[in-house]
Amino acid sequence: MITAAPRLPAASTHTPDAALPDTLRVRRARSGDAAALVALSEPFVGSGALRRRPFDVYAARAADFLVAEEPGGTLHGCLALRVHPDAEPGVEPGTAAEGAGVLYNFCVARQRQGGGLGARLLGAALAGARAQQLAALFTATTGSGRLFLRHGFAPVPPGLAPRAWARTLDPRRGARVLARAL
Repeated sequence: MITAAPRLPAASTHTPDAALPDTLRVRRARSGDAAALVALSEPFVGSGALRRRPFDVYAARAADFLVAEEPGGTLHGCLALRVHPDAEPGVEPGTAAEGAGVLYNFCVARQRQGGGLGARLLGAALAGARAQQLAALFTATTGSGRLFLRHGFAPVPPGLAPRAWARTLDPRRGARVLARAL
């Protein structure tokens, strides 16, 4: 049981960049997008920013993913949200993994970085989490996490995250766990 846990960061009023050209649409991924998700993720796997996931995981968990797609069908970004209902009994709402979600496999193609696409994907994921009435969102990053921090996330101890997910974190990667209350 978690007791006297620090409160998660409060929700932010930051909104996604409205200046992003509307040529890309954000939609829920389908199992047929698995190969494109692998290809989009591969440069980030190679740099160590993402963990390698087999094709089968992308196909089986396609419904977790939001993708940014251009009219021709090319994917330029993705972000997955997985719900973890494994809260411990007696956890104070808003302080731990009570109806929590985990954001993972967040990537934006290099040529689309810096134009607001990441903020648009993250905004869509936050809206989806609120629609599912989740209490909190968690993520892990080996990078700066600036985009997450601008959207109200803050570093938290891994013990506040959903246990099943926290157990999968590889301490050798040196990732920071970030969270935000919804």
